[in-house]
Amino acid sequence: MARLLNIVENLDTTITFYDQIGGEAGLHALVERFYDLMDLEPDFKALRATHGASLDNAREKLFLFLSGYLGGPDRYIEKYGHPMLRARHLPFAIGTRERDEWVACMGRAMMDCNVPAPLQEHLLHSFFGVADWMRNKDG
Repeated sequence: MARLLNIVENLDTTITFYDQIGGEAGLHALVERFYDLMDLEPDFKALRATHGASLDNAREKLFLFLSGYLGGPDRYIEKYGHPMLRARHLPFAIGTRERDEWVACMGRAMMDCNVPAPLQEHLLHSFFGVADWMRNKDG
């Protein structure tokens, strides 16, 4: 009987995802690339439309939130309190298109920022679950 090859790299969980991304500098680069792509790529048009004229506030809040979410400093909680993600996103129309564009945009940003492939896969799975939970409209 043939032996199965281990084709999945192990995720190093001895250090935080925050550290694996590159700490503050790596996370900052990821968030900047994410929002730059949203502004540049027509594939993310519906997602961009949910954000209003300026992305500055969104950039700051995503950076602060992801810092704690990925195991770094809880900057969002320190500044704004509990994230209450669903409640804070209710004013925005989020459907499957916006969800899918958010996840695709983050995937592209992670690839562009050279986030290790096993970590990308893990995070995209997690992000998809959160993004799906945020949906508040049909379609």
